[in-house]
Amino acid sequence: MTVSPELRTLGAPRQASPDLLRSVFRRHAAGVAVITAQGDRPVGFTATSLSSVAADPPLLSFGVGTGSSSWPVLAEAEYVGVHILGEHQRELAGTFARSGADRFGHPTRWSEGPEGVPILDDVLAWLVCRVVARVPAGDHRLVIAQAVVGDPAGAGRPLLYHQGRFNALRD
Repeated sequence: MTVSPELRTLGAPRQASPDLLRSVFRRHAAGVAVITAQGDRPVGFTATSLSSVAADPPLLSFGVGTGSSSWPVLAEAEYVGVHILGEHQRELAGTFARSGADRFGHPTRWSEGPEGVPILDDVLAWLVCRVVARVPAGDHRLVIAQAVVGDPAGAGRPLLYHQGRFNALRD
């Protein structure tokens, strides 16, 4: 491999690996969302992989690990909830990111929304989406879903994830 002189000032290039990918994406600030679904019990997880896919029809995507406790329900769910978190919700983001946490117990505030999907209170925005595809992607699945109903009217500023921490947006 030939390395240009400009790259030499950045540090030694490393071969691609899971650690390299994690290290690079720690530098990428991402919005924080919580994805929920209803099975025999409600499930949910914190996601920073949320992405808009298309406006017409309104499609979005997110990744979920097949080893996560939420995957068995998400693998079968027809509908999911997508919640955009505000900077005031760092604790909520941590709860939904922590393995073994009681994600829907106190102090999490939520209610049953359209299509029986758990809807979290006090978020910046939420959508209920119909799952249209689950695409294998390594140890994850890329879920593509079509928005069917939602509310963008929450107050506040977005929560971000950067360098392994939840952060507030700075102007």
